[in-house]
Amino acid sequence: MSASPELQVLARPPYDPELGAMLAASPLPTTITAELIGPLRAASFTAPIEEVLSTRAIDREDVVLPGPGGDLTASVFRPRGRTAPGPGIYFLHGGGMIIGDRFTGIANILDWAEELGAVVVSLEYRLAPEHPDPAPVEDAYAGFLWTAAHSAELGIDPDRILVAGTSAGAGLAAGVSLLTRDRQGPAILAQLLMSPMLDDRNQSVSSHQYSRTGSWSRESNETGWTALLGERRGTDEVGIYAAPARATDLSKLPPAFIDVGSAEVFRDEDVAFASRLWACGVQAELHVWAGGFHIFDGAVPTAALSTAALRARTAWVRRTLTD
Repeated sequence: MSASPELQVLARPPYDPELGAMLAASPLPTTITAELIGPLRAASFTAPIEEVLSTRAIDREDVVLPGPGGDLTASVFRPRGRTAPGPGIYFLHGGGMIIGDRFTGIANILDWAEELGAVVVSLEYRLAPEHPDPAPVEDAYAGFLWTAAHSAELGIDPDRILVAGTSAGAGLAAGVSLLTRDRQGPAILAQLLMSPMLDDRNQSVSSHQYSRTGSWSRESNETGWTALLGERRGTDEVGIYAAPARATDLSKLPPAFIDVGSAEVFRDEDVAFASRLWACGVQAELHVWAGGFHIFDGAVPTAALSTAALRARTAWVRRTLTD
């Protein structure tokens, strides 16, 4: 009989040495509790958006759009000098469903806007626990509907809209793809899922391996999912749009790019999701980066593993948006 995941907690793939050194020096807590949500929201993890845009030929416009619980805010980023309709990227930020905003993790997305002439729409969706499920995913879907409906004025080719997300935002992007399929919404060209947060059950081997370690631990994952789902977390009352890993039918979904670190909680649920996409006849490209912790490329963008991951991701985006 094989050992249970609980007994395997000390046997785990090590962190990449370059990344591990950075992680060991990080002042951030390895366990995010509900009490830390407020202080983390008040902290600054990324450069101000004005600084991010200062060296780019990109204009930003903030827009207000209707959402299921009231008005939502999104930022539209347009490459300067573009005249003909081009591709669009609808982006959903990370933060474990509890922190972050529409500018979190936007820098790499804006690189693609510059290179490929893509218009980026980044949504400020409501956060848990103040706004539990289904608020975040319904906000995300409403933002996508708005983007598709306003594609002409945004300068977006409606047949070339990529839905992208990081971590919790990637889970929401997968939820939007499922909602769009089931509600027969506008076409999604493809889905870019960067270390997606997909499974509230938190019972995979990798979720046990990375307990109290890493940039997003098993315990932090419990905090995020509990904030979103409350007492429903881990029960049969959780639906596929909140936790896409629970979906058994992944047919007729857009092609996907999924990447994840081998040394993080989400490894196994992300690999399983890619496998189920293939089993349902959906094309998917999967990368598991050896020794990568959660969102390692955002934390240490100059590391060798980060540059390799960014290069592979950019190559897929380029092929997807220019074919």
